[in-house]
Amino acid sequence: MKTMNYLWIVLIAAFSIAACSTPVHVEKDNAVNFKNYKTYMWVDTRYSENDSTQRPAAYGDISVRNAANAELKKLGWSEVSNNPDILMSYDVLVNNTTVRKSDPVYTQSYTRTYYNPRMRRWGTIYYPSQFLGYNSYAVPLKEGTITLTFTDANTDKIVLQGWTTEELNYSLLTPEEITASVNNIFSKLDLASK
Repeated sequence: MKTMNYLWIVLIAAFSIAACSTPVHVEKDNAVNFKNYKTYMWVDTRYSENDSTQRPAAYGDISVRNAANAELKKLGWSEVSNNPDILMSYDVLVNNTTVRKSDPVYTQSYTRTYYNPRMRRWGTIYYPSQFLGYNSYAVPLKEGTITLTFTDANTDKIVLQGWTTEELNYSLLTPEEITASVNNIFSKLDLASK
């Protein structure tokens, strides 16, 4: 009986954790066999060859690459500087948006006193609050989106792309949020299978 109780606790905890994680989206070329890939190299994406401006997401380089390198190392992939199987790139987007929220609105509850001449007493009537409707308003919100792109080095074709978007507590993504997002993306990629 105790084993069954522990099993239920573990299942409830697992579903609670899964419900709190941010959704991850993956687009994958089903014709590609990922078991053939074992090496990768990071590349920077630019608008053109002559674009030498610093990317606005450069602050996230170390966090994204360290988290992705750790996940790829678990899969047996290795980072190389020449002749990779996969070209890895990423993009970080922080944007301002608004979300609509609505709160219920109620009247103020109140009491009224009255005099009963027949019983020669004072009495009190309580009037509870009444529902009036909803107060709808917009709340400003910052969202961060991290996208990982896997490009086949031989064909220059994108074979896999995964991204996740989450609400930010601060104006920029923190290293902890970046690492958690990259780990969420890799949990859905399923690179070990075909």
